[in-house]
Amino acid sequence: MSPAEEEKSLPLPERWPRASKFALSACAAAVAELVTFPLDLTKTRLQVQGEAAVLRSGAAGGQAVPHRGTLRTAAGIVQEEGLGKLWQGATPAVYRHIVYSGVRMVAYEHLRDSVLGRSEDESFPLWKAVVGGMTAGAIGQFFASPTDLVKVQMQMEGKRKLEGKPLRFRGVHHAFMKILSEGGIRGLWAGWVPNVQRAALVNMGDLTTYDSVKHFLLLNTPLVDNSVTHSIASCCSGLVAAVLGTPADVVKTRIMNQPRDKQGRGLLYRSSTDCLIQTVQGEGFMSLYKGFVPTWMRM
Repeated sequence: MSPAEEEKSLPLPERWPRASKFALSACAAAVAELVTFPLDLTKTRLQVQGEAAVLRSGAAGGQAVPHRGTLRTAAGIVQEEGLGKLWQGATPAVYRHIVYSGVRMVAYEHLRDSVLGRSEDESFPLWKAVVGGMTAGAIGQFFASPTDLVKVQMQMEGKRKLEGKPLRFRGVHHAFMKILSEGGIRGLWAGWVPNVQRAALVNMGDLTTYDSVKHFLLLNTPLVDNSVTHSIASCCSGLVAAVLGTPADVVKTRIMNQPRDKQGRGLLYRSSTDCLIQTVQGEGFMSLYKGFVPTWMRM
């Protein structure tokens, strides 16, 4: 049998390992996104709740919206907009995961094998895994940022309807085309700076904490390397990732959701730094952790 025939006889995952890994990771990410998407929608609504810049501009009628927690926000969406609205914006969220997961995987493997390099014993040190994970996550999030922008804006359409405001989009394709026509290519990357910062911080917190907690439990407790140990380590790593990433996520959501002029420029915030300062000054430091609970639950 010739080498070409031998290659054709191999299973698809062996012939196309990276393509197969990407397809499987994309499918897994899409399923996970759809299952947990109501938490993401609830998180987005919480992050713009009581937005001081909106109240000052008069866009909300100058009246503060009563504070709602995670459960009351989710229940309010179901009661006021319908159960199906818990998945509003799910399509661009799936697109985002496909782009993010694919780019991050390819970038991480390239960094691991060609840039950072393995040790002589073929192991990959933790610090290199953290650097590689942060960099790959940031690169993946940069390329996926337009889909995040559309997702956030579509998640807010139900709230706009309740407030008597006109809907901005008829669907996902219309959203992309409208943003592109109003702000150009640059408009599709509105909010990319805090978005990339969030991805890097989440990857750093997740990678470092998971391994540290797992090793601590194995060395200092009767626990063995099983599902219980993995679950505890995952909860702890998700907590740290949420603590590190939520402030950047709040800033990202507010920048992406703010009204814009005909040239696509934001009317409330000039930059992510301006959004951060206005949020802290108008609502207090803890406003940077709005949506923390559903964020942690998703992780």
